[in-house]
Amino acid sequence: MSYEQYKFLKIKVKRRVAYVTIDNPPVNLITAALVEELHNLTQEIVTDDNVNVIIFDSADPDIFLAHYDVGELNEFPDDPEPKSSELNPFVAVCETLRKMPKATIAKIEGICRGGGSEFVLALDMRFGTIGKCVLGQPEVMIGIIPGGGGTQRLPRLMGRSRALEVVLGGRDFSAEEAEKYGYINRALPPKEMTKFVNNLAVRIASVPSKTIAIAKRAVLTAFDLPINEGLLEESYLFAQAAALPESKERMNRYLQIDGQSREVETGTR
Repeated sequence: MSYEQYKFLKIKVKRRVAYVTIDNPPVNLITAALVEELHNLTQEIVTDDNVNVIIFDSADPDIFLAHYDVGELNEFPDDPEPKSSELNPFVAVCETLRKMPKATIAKIEGICRGGGSEFVLALDMRFGTIGKCVLGQPEVMIGIIPGGGGTQRLPRLMGRSRALEVVLGGRDFSAEEAEKYGYINRALPPKEMTKFVNNLAVRIASVPSKTIAIAKRAVLTAFDLPINEGLLEESYLFAQAAALPESKERMNRYLQIDGQSREVETGTR
């Protein structure tokens, strides 16, 4: 599948990993045009059997995604419209990525505030470079609040109190602070970032695509269902995964190499 038709996204696929580089100069603002391209990409890549993992990074060495274009936000009507029953386009894209049956990873090596923060919060995993990654939700400083999912995703990651510190404080968080708060998975030194993220992505991409989809679906039920219903759903999904031909083949191969021996289990053979 070709991904050459995008203006703001540079895409290459290797070893079942899609590397998506965001490139919207001069400061990588999120705009309606970029959101449209992200929407088109999600619709295209979800059907690509050659992609199991998606890594998002930036062409700008200093800015991952600055924030949503304030000029566009300032065009909102003076009289707010009634509550909609449909997600706005940006949130819809983020939700598509959250629910997509592929693993999604943010490689954050620069500034990532406001809508940029909300974009990466929707992804499955986030990694920040020490000394370069900056995360934050500064919307209150211009009189608004996060409107791209920040108030909903942050409490689920770090709890009510810390989420309110991020949202009401409006300040920047370094990679180290973000890791401590659960904002990102890990803070990594610059020299380790690319190798770590690529190795993780390739390892995940080697897993059967249906297994990735089932595993992700199982984890997402933890946010949508009470614990007992979630456990029942997990058992159901486990049985589905165990029935896959790829799974049977891998389990049989594991048994054939005596994978449950002490030597293999402890790595001494």
